[in-house]
Amino acid sequence: MAEFTMELNDDQKQVRDWIHGFAADVIRPAAAEWDEREETPWPVIQEAAKVGIYSLDFYAQQFFDPTGLGIPMAMEELFWGDAGIALSIVGTGLAAIGVVANGTEEQIGTWIPQMYGTPDDVKVAAFCSSEPDAGSDVGSMRTRAVYDQAKDEWVLNGTKTWATNGGIANVHIVVAVVDPELGTKGHASFIVPPNTPGLSQGQKFKKHGIRASHTAEVVLEDVRIPGSCLLGGKEKLDERLARAHERARSGGGERVKNAAMATFEASRPAVGAMAVGTARAAYEVALDYAKTRTQFGRPIIDNQGVAFQLADMRTQIDAARLLVWRASWMAVAGRPFTSAEGSMSKLFASEVAKKVTAQAVQILGGNGFTREYPVERMHRDSAIYTIFEGTSEIQRLVIARTISDMPIR
Repeated sequence: MAEFTMELNDDQKQVRDWIHGFAADVIRPAAAEWDEREETPWPVIQEAAKVGIYSLDFYAQQFFDPTGLGIPMAMEELFWGDAGIALSIVGTGLAAIGVVANGTEEQIGTWIPQMYGTPDDVKVAAFCSSEPDAGSDVGSMRTRAVYDQAKDEWVLNGTKTWATNGGIANVHIVVAVVDPELGTKGHASFIVPPNTPGLSQGQKFKKHGIRASHTAEVVLEDVRIPGSCLLGGKEKLDERLARAHERARSGGGERVKNAAMATFEASRPAVGAMAVGTARAAYEVALDYAKTRTQFGRPIIDNQGVAFQLADMRTQIDAARLLVWRASWMAVAGRPFTSAEGSMSKLFASEVAKKVTAQAVQILGGNGFTREYPVERMHRDSAIYTIFEGTSEIQRLVIARTISDMPIR
């Protein structure tokens, strides 16, 4: 187990600089175009695949970094480039985490490569959990999965929403209800293979920010998948459901995590790192602008009103990064989140991104309000961090319940 450190080693610095170079040379020049087009930037994803950034091997190397800093370091640099394009590049990762967190070794080896495709034929994957009436309230999920024992198939019906890559994905990971009596403990995750009949794209959303990332509804109508597509396998599911029923009869006991929550807990520090990347990008633009923009015969950074804002922005960004790094190290070191440190990192970093990008717009004044300068787009993009993968309110609820050991509502 690696000791916690705030200093990247030489190998990590080399990887960071490599990713930063790709973000600066490939992502940033394309950012404004794909934001305006509101389309998946397939050429950029393909470029990322050709250099090895969009690949199973790359994310595996970062995921298994013994310090835990590989993934947050990569996320920060990619999202420093542009949040919408970066999310198109890393969006497949949430589905991959869903398989790693809940699947068997055979399922991991079979399906994750199909999520990425090849540099010549890139693919994407989608993780489908939220529903029109079940966002933060996962207990209201209605998508059902019913087992057809005669055919050893699962039949899925329902509608998912807010799915990154939903409908255009090669592989969809779908969270569904298998035992309604158990509430969230009666959920399971399923792999929907490519070209499975009954799965279709519903509404594609026109969004305020991250517009280069495809977000849509996924409609499931009598979708039949092999029994082997249940993540973790049926034997494991039956055992888990039996334990949950026993605990329900006995009036409590150890909490059982559901499939969606296992995925989100693993990904929250990474989302915090994304927010840090966007905040850092906006801060750097504002700093450069303040040093070169003159008013009343001097650079505007010579005014305390501007300089103090930049000082606060930098302080908050560094504090957010440290929370993300701590949670990431704790996760890889097997340290329990006794104070919901994963949620802390996501909460603080996402709030910092919204505040810092708003301050950047203010520092640039009228120019910051135009699309001629990137802080306008960064400010729009930052709004998503306090919403997806658990709103700020949900993060506070998780933290409050964890530190109090009380069922706060």
